[in-house]
Amino acid sequence: MKNIFVINGGQTFAHSGGSFNKTITNWTKEVLENENFEIRITNVNDEFDAVQEAENFKWADIVVYHFPVWWFQVPNRLKFYIDEVFTAGHNNGIYKSDGRSRVNPAINYGTGGLMHGKHYFVTTSWNAPETAFTLEGEFFNQHSVDEGVLFGFHRMNAFTGMKHLGSFHFHDMEKSATQERIDNYEIEYKNYLKKTLEAENLKVLN
Repeated sequence: MKNIFVINGGQTFAHSGGSFNKTITNWTKEVLENENFEIRITNVNDEFDAVQEAENFKWADIVVYHFPVWWFQVPNRLKFYIDEVFTAGHNNGIYKSDGRSRVNPAINYGTGGLMHGKHYFVTTSWNAPETAFTLEGEFFNQHSVDEGVLFGFHRMNAFTGMKHLGSFHFHDMEKSATQERIDNYEIEYKNYLKKTLEAENLKVLN
């Protein structure tokens, strides 16, 4: 049985109530409970103990991040959470060093993580439509979410030793957030998450 740590990064701020990422977190919880995984959930809006949160990372086989993208970054409360928790995880299960040696400091940067064998999964939610990433001449120059805006986020997790398990991105969630679209996204997302976890379980069994 796998331990899965879910981080709800849907921050309450200004015009954002964080409600959609709370919904996504609940969808995730439903899938994981149906598959009999052990689950822990953190909401970044709550007060937290960084050392205890580092223990959640150490406990987990898979870390699940849910967050909206604000100005092409993670929300400031999630960034604060990561800064505090990863610092608490220095020489404490998350990372040991940047991986280099003083003998040859030009190589091996980013290889000092302590979370090898663990995986992470990420969802993002956007005002931007999917076509902003895929159509020629549109804003993101045909760079995908994972290859573009999330590149640094993925390298951050790689720095700890974790491997990317999967991504799911929710687009156009302000101007076109009809109930029908949300219902369709729920079905699509739950199926994707379930298939991703089943595929990972098969790898472990084999």
